[in-house]
Amino acid sequence: MRKKMILALVLAMTLIAGLLSGCGRESGSDNGNDNGSESGTNKKSDKYSVVCTIFPEYDWVKKIIGENSDKFNMTLLLDNGVDLHSYQPTAEDILTISTCDLFIYVGGESDSWVKDALKESVNKDMKVINLLEVLGDNVKEEEVVEGMEEEEDEEDEDEIEYDEHVWLSLKNAEILVDSISNAIQEIDEDNKEIYVKNTDNYISDLDELDQEYQSVVEDAQKDTILFGDRFPFRYLTDDYGLKYYAAFVGCSAETEASFETVIFLAGKIDELSLKNIFVIENSDKKIAQTIISNTTEKDQAILVLDSMQSTTKKDIDSGTTYLSVMRKNLEVLKEALD
Repeated sequence: MRKKMILALVLAMTLIAGLLSGCGRESGSDNGNDNGSESGTNKKSDKYSVVCTIFPEYDWVKKIIGENSDKFNMTLLLDNGVDLHSYQPTAEDILTISTCDLFIYVGGESDSWVKDALKESVNKDMKVINLLEVLGDNVKEEEVVEGMEEEEDEEDEDEIEYDEHVWLSLKNAEILVDSISNAIQEIDEDNKEIYVKNTDNYISDLDELDQEYQSVVEDAQKDTILFGDRFPFRYLTDDYGLKYYAAFVGCSAETEASFETVIFLAGKIDELSLKNIFVIENSDKKIAQTIISNTTEKDQAILVLDSMQSTTKKDIDSGTTYLSVMRKNLEVLKEALD
């Protein structure tokens, strides 16, 4: 109920803002904007406006437009480390969305606010890409494996929960990049050949890294990873036939693991002779440490896999890219599987 009230307030503020502002393309946004705002309060930008909810989408667009970046104003909504699952748009965010040329979002339960936000669209020619819709049958349901904590206080236990973390599959990324590229080509038809070339080159890079992952897994001594944390990497493990155990599902809001879960995961570490336990970025590692303290050896290393849910503008400015994170994850995974 509180969430709906906040959204209603945001939309009301947006309507007021919409009446006071002009239509047409945005002159920029402070959120992850590469090109800055146009000078002069009355000058409207002739740049194409692209709004992305999460970092992978944002980085993919940058790779597609390449040398034509000066033709685009890009906005990353989640640019300060806020998790996808807890993000709520501001009135300014919704106004930015309402006037953009291309809006890209994940499309899962965490994006339930988008439907109402799009009703406020000023740009009727806006193209919208929902990642889950693009992937269709490739989208997986949330999976509760043996030993994992089940979600509490579900409003509708019969409602299917889909795993939103589709970007953590390189195979999915190839499909999504192609779809985003097609939309950009339609927006800026005069430069279609540039975008096609950039897309083909980038998809080749994705495919090459995908093959590296496959080789690492095929040559590995182990085929199982264990998370003392949320587990958003199901798409990645399914791609390469890896097994996993974890404390919580990827979209879980739980922060405390039960005694039964801790003991089960500690027992699996002993049974499988695992030398490492995983957490995701920004974890406080408390659950992982508790699990380790209940193993026989008590000396397992804690490794971090980055799910790109907390990537900040500072990280981007420092050179972080989708491929750089996925390459780093591969090195960490290789260490764990050897």
